[in-house]
Amino acid sequence: MLILVFGTIGTAGYHFIEGWSWFDSLYMVIVTFSTVGYAEVHPLSHLGRMFTMGVIVAGVGLVYFAIGTMTFALLEFEFDKTFGRRKMLRDIDRLSGHYIICGAGRVGTSAARELARQSAPFVVIETAHTSVEHLDKDWLVLEGDATKEPILKQAHVERASGLIAATTTDATNIYIVLTARGMNPELKIIARASEEAAGKHLVKAGANKVVSPYTFAGNRIAQSFLRPNVLDFLDLAISRDNNEEMMIEEILIDKRSRLHGSTVGSSNIHRDLGIMILAIKHANGNPGFNPTAGQSINAGDYLIVMGPAVKMSKLEAIASGSAQ
Repeated sequence: MLILVFGTIGTAGYHFIEGWSWFDSLYMVIVTFSTVGYAEVHPLSHLGRMFTMGVIVAGVGLVYFAIGTMTFALLEFEFDKTFGRRKMLRDIDRLSGHYIICGAGRVGTSAARELARQSAPFVVIETAHTSVEHLDKDWLVLEGDATKEPILKQAHVERASGLIAATTTDATNIYIVLTARGMNPELKIIARASEEAAGKHLVKAGANKVVSPYTFAGNRIAQSFLRPNVLDFLDLAISRDNNEEMMIEEILIDKRSRLHGSTVGSSNIHRDLGIMILAIKHANGNPGFNPTAGQSINAGDYLIVMGPAVKMSKLEAIASGSAQ
């Protein structure tokens, strides 16, 4: 912008001081700014020579300043890109008990937003650079093919808690599940299936759970007509973004907790906190819905509870053993 301004001033100066045409004046300015060193367009007067000296000093200074600014910007961009990637790789190397999201489409991005909202550690793997550019800059992202062992190893799948295969093709998701399962037999894998027939293949490949976005969306639409009040209640209860008093949560019982070895009745969870135990998923995987007062609670069990949001943190503290 400054070069354009001074170029206009220089052109006008030669035109009015020397009486040259606009084209000759512009030519003289360009020759002077570029330090080409051609001869003067026309003989200069004393005032014209003084003006030319000013044009040289201002023009050459501005040109070198512009070149320096552009060079600095390019170097800064490359610096940030290189060192930003190195920092991201260091952050990924420190991950443990994290989640890996394969595919940054609409499903994968939605899952990443929810994990980020819960402050859960995760890394996104995506092959398309254009998709990566649209992701949140604070997310950990690897560009690569999640069906290949090296990229999953770089994401430290061996010490991850879970993996989401959320690419847009079922075949790719099957390969991702097969590769990840072979690298970490204990990994919990949730896979997206576009076609219903792909679900059984994903399970055979090693997926713990298969989710079909289209089937899920269709079911929700139908339930919105058939059981609107139930659906609205569940949405409010499991959402972290609402300001409602009640919520549904799952609580893990630690062996240090006073709840370990107790029963539903003796735990006094409902009496002291106003929280209802809807179900108990035992450590052996067996679920117990609507448990009775005599149902036992042991370490490794998950309590599916519903109650005031302000009391949930208290129950979590008791269940972890950090509070009594």
